[in-house]
Amino acid sequence: MPTGVSVSDSGRVFVNFPLWGDDVPATVVELRDGRAVPYPDEAWNSPSGQDDEGAFVSVQSIVVDPADRLWVLDTGSPLFEPTQPGGPKLVCVDLATDTVAQVITFDPEVALPTTYLNDVRFDLRRGEAGVAFVTDSSDQGPNGIIVVDLASGQAWRRLHDHPSTKAVPPPELRMVVEGAEFAERAEDGTVSPVLMGSDGIALSADGRRLFYCPLAGRHWYSVDTDALADRTRRDADVAATVRDEGDKGCISDGLETDDQGRLYVTDGDHDAIHRRLPDGRWETVVHDSRLLWPDTLSVAADQHLYVTANQLYRQAKYQGGEDRRRYPYVLFRTPIGAGPVRLR
Repeated sequence: MPTGVSVSDSGRVFVNFPLWGDDVPATVVELRDGRAVPYPDEAWNSPSGQDDEGAFVSVQSIVVDPADRLWVLDTGSPLFEPTQPGGPKLVCVDLATDTVAQVITFDPEVALPTTYLNDVRFDLRRGEAGVAFVTDSSDQGPNGIIVVDLASGQAWRRLHDHPSTKAVPPPELRMVVEGAEFAERAEDGTVSPVLMGSDGIALSADGRRLFYCPLAGRHWYSVDTDALADRTRRDADVAATVRDEGDKGCISDGLETDDQGRLYVTDGDHDAIHRRLPDGRWETVVHDSRLLWPDTLSVAADQHLYVTANQLYRQAKYQGGEDRRRYPYVLFRTPIGAGPVRLR
């Protein structure tokens, strides 16, 4: 099942596949002539264990940054198992040489045993080499935003267990996809709610606000990026800058922005993608029955919006033990007349 997608300035397309139970020969690939080729090579896709600092364990997100480098967000958590030091990491690949240029591993107090690193965005104007913002979408422990200084590799948690980062439990939230409640369903009939927290993430076009949303929730939020990136600020002061951006009207696994200041959200309930315009109005970008759980969004220099559709809710864990996914999985793109946000 694909989750992340990102496209370089020259049009190279990269996709990742987390280890969620399927046979995954490579967790990060480049699409070349219709083939999925392990990237940057097979060695980096062949970990020795869940604590391997020199190989990808289970990748959830890949993002080409404003400097046209590919960053790989490794959860270190196949099958959502507890993380081990060395597994959760952020890896930079130089696209000019197709070699790893930097590896940032997360300390256990940042990537907790329950942490699930979900998605990442970059502002290269901050500090010596820039800052990354990462969502922790864990359904087993505290959620939050992780801030990473790319020069030093130091990272810290913000909005730790803040209400805006947490899943909304039933009965307050009822999620329905393809006519059925979206919940974990065991073969014995036991039903457990989906409780994944802060998931989708996007930076405003001017870099002043970071947008994020829990997977299990219809509201989305933003926070002041100056506050997030300032380690001297108290947690309470950072939390005071959180703004409820309102009801999106849908479950969103992915968020994105373009250089015209428009904010995109995936709509897992209705096989669609919507966007909020700078004046606050909403419009639907695309609605298509083939968009079976739109996951990650990526705006490319070719002025297209790319999105993976992976049928997430058709997995056996949500269908009483019956795997209802149908091949093939699909990567779509649609023209939007705008390019990516480049904060550098």
